[in-house]
Amino acid sequence: MLAEELRLELEDRGAIVIGPFATIDGAMAAILSGTEIDAAVLDVNLAGEMAYPVGDLLLERQIPLVFATGYDMAAIPERFEEIKRCEKPIDMAVLIRQISRER
Repeated sequence: MLAEELRLELEDRGAIVIGPFATIDGAMAAILSGTEIDAAVLDVNLAGEMAYPVGDLLLERQIPLVFATGYDMAAIPERFEEIKRCEKPIDMAVLIRQISRER
């Protein structure tokens, strides 16, 4: 529900959205497909799995990202300490500002 709402908000602002992806495999496939990605919003938990491999790949490819999560900073590995985090429930205006700053 949140992902769909975010997709609609971003599209209303002129973004081309390639997700959402409910699984790590889906997100990884999209990143590896060669599609140009300007920024990403990543939920820390995708289908019960921690999505840190997706975050690693985004960083490796120098794609700015923002975490959308209910987890506190203690649950997020140190390698992501510089990544902005929007806590659930997500304030769409705040998240959109964060994405804009990361680009």
